[in-house]
Amino acid sequence: MRIFTPLLLTVLLATGCNADESEIKKNIEARFPGAKVDSVSKTPVKGIYEVVVGGSEIIYANSNGDYVITGEMLETQARRNLTREKVDKLSEIKFDSLPFNQAIKIVKGDGKRKMAVFSDPDCPYCKKLDQELAKLDNVTIHVFMYPLPMHADAPRKARLVWCSADPAKAWQELMLEGKVPDGKGDCANPLEANQAFGAQHNIQGTPAIILANGKRLPGLVPADKLDALLTETGK
Repeated sequence: MRIFTPLLLTVLLATGCNADESEIKKNIEARFPGAKVDSVSKTPVKGIYEVVVGGSEIIYANSNGDYVITGEMLETQARRNLTREKVDKLSEIKFDSLPFNQAIKIVKGDGKRKMAVFSDPDCPYCKKLDQELAKLDNVTIHVFMYPLPMHADAPRKARLVWCSADPAKAWQELMLEGKVPDGKGDCANPLEANQAFGAQHNIQGTPAIILANGKRLPGLVPADKLDALLTETGK
């Protein structure tokens, strides 16, 4: 559960107004038990500071953390969403840091362009994404099977895919045709390791796409948009 999202404006105490980033951190963590402030930095608005909480949540505070504002900060002249830009930056994952030995590798065409996707065998939007991925060419797709708690049978299906003779083929047949692989699914598998990696990087839903430049795309993305983004990364 997010700590600050339900708040519109919280008035805590009335104290001095000298800017002190350490004081903002101290006050917010003291007044919101369980909150962990990762960073405090100035915004373009005088007296308002950006506060990163819990690794991915952005809130705003006055010069000492006595006042907290939730919501998005927009820069109207250039029509930029400064909050969204920062959240996107925080969600990036260095592509080369991905544990590729824990993924299914699918190569299409020359495979020069690269992407990764965290996917659940029983996620409806993951299946729709695979339909879009089938339209792409000249790309290598690393599929990290990432069953969500709400899908009780997804881990079994993921194990069956991983333990099959050809996991890439088995995955595509499962997602595109609904064909569950035969077998026992009792081989060593990376599901727990994928869950640990996902928790470390705040991957809470599927599908989650990681491009070669580290940018994360949550949810279903159409093939034409993906194709353009893959080309844009230059990899």
